[in-house]
Parts: sequence; structure tokens; C-alpha cells
Amino acid sequence: MLPNTLFMGQQLFFLPVCESTNSEAQQLLIKNKATEGCVVLTDEQTRGRGQRGNSWEAAPGKNITLSVILSPVFLAVRHQFYLNMAVSLAVLDLLREQGLEQAQVKWPNDLYFEDKKLGGILIENTVTSHSLQHSIVGIGLNVNQLHFGIGTATSLAAVVGTQLDVKRLVARLLELLEKRYLELRSGKVDKLKYEYLRALYRYQEPHDYQVGQEKVRGCIMGVDEDGRLALEVAGELHYFAFKEVAYII
Repeated sequence: MLPNTLFMGQQLFFLPVCESTNSEAQQLLIKNKATEGCVVLTDEQTRGRGQRGNSWEAAPGKNITLSVILSPVFLAVRHQFYLNMAVSLAVLDLLREQGLEQAQVKWPNDLYFEDKKLGGILIENTVTSHSLQHSIVGIGLNVNQLHFGIGTATSLAAVVGTQLDVKRLVARLLELLEKRYLELRSGKVDKLKYEYLRALYRYQEPHDYQVGQEKVRGCIMGVDEDGRLALEVAGELHYFAFKEVAYII
């Protein structure tokens, strides 16, 4: 099912099985075979990657596993997290259309519903000295899988109580992703930042976090232009990059 889009998903490569859609997308870029919006889609990913080397595993044929190739040359290198915001909001738009109004974005790259992970995003950027050149946007979303190896994962089907049409959801996701990407490209950064913060998991709520060997009580106050998490601890604002702070759930 092709999406109703200008460019997102109009070039699509389907692989029944692959190690990683991001890796396959990278090869298409190297071979100069991809136009912007090119999608690599698979039913089964055997070596899916999460943020900073974490693994991402999903049951074959039951979930959304894809990568999109973008060319956000309009974004400065230090503003690359804005792309993360736009992609996160697109996935969130899809979840809310399916009735998951309480779905949230967990910084930096996860989709959550009631303290359980629904999906994840992995964006790998190629940069020049000043701007982004190419971005490979990997999206994994649990759709019809009902059994997980960990208790902190869930799926759309587990929440809504019925199996869903994965192909239809893929097409709709690409439509929503194009909409958010075009907002970013047209400079609507303030709008995206506002919506991202409103959707941010644990935003302005006191919770426990792990910082190094120390457990601290903190309150998420936002995300800065470099994508660092702003955490208020004991009245002072601290900024953390990926892996420098861990949620205690």
C-alpha cells in the first residue's frame, strides 16, 4: 500500500529478512541508489540496532521495522536533534490516531505508553562541516506482538485489544512523517519544540534518575538545542547527553 505522499516512501525497498534496515539504507546511499524519502522495509530484522549499540528485537511480521533516507541539508549540525523531534512527533501522531492519546516521547528516542515501551527511533547522520548531509531514520514500532522477553514493553494491539493492519499503518506513518518533516524544513521549529515538550515523558514531574553511581531526584525541564536533557536537581539545572543519565522506572 503506497502512501499518499510527495516523496516519502515513493521509492520503497522491501526485504523479507535483513540484518538491519539502517545498514541496508546506508548501502543504498553508498551506491547512490536512493532518492530522498526512500524507505527500506522488512518483516524480520535479525540485528536491529538501538541507540548507542543497544539491540532492538521484534517478532517477525508483527511490527513496523523500517528506515527512511532523508537529506536535511537545511539543518545545522548542532540542530540535528530537531529532526529527532519531528520524527518522534510523527510516530506519536500515528499512535494517537489509533486511540493511544496518552502515548509520550521518552527522551531521547523512545515511544512510551503508561511506563512501557512501544517503539524506538535511531537516527544516523552524515554531516559536513556546517550542516547535515544525509540522515537514515530507523523506526521500530510494536504493533501486533503480544509477548515480550521483558516486562517493560507493550504494543498497539496489547493496548487497543485487537490486531491491526501493519501495511496500512506503514503507509499512514510515512504520510505523517512527511508532514512533520516538511514542517521542520519550512522552519516551524518553535511549533515542533512546543509539541515535543508537551509530549515529553515525565516532563516537569519529580522522579528518580541514575547519574553515574548516584541516584538523584530530579525534574525534566526540557531539551536544549544540542539535544541534551535539562534536569533540575536540588534547584540547579544540569544538562545530560545520551547515556549520561538513566531513567529509573
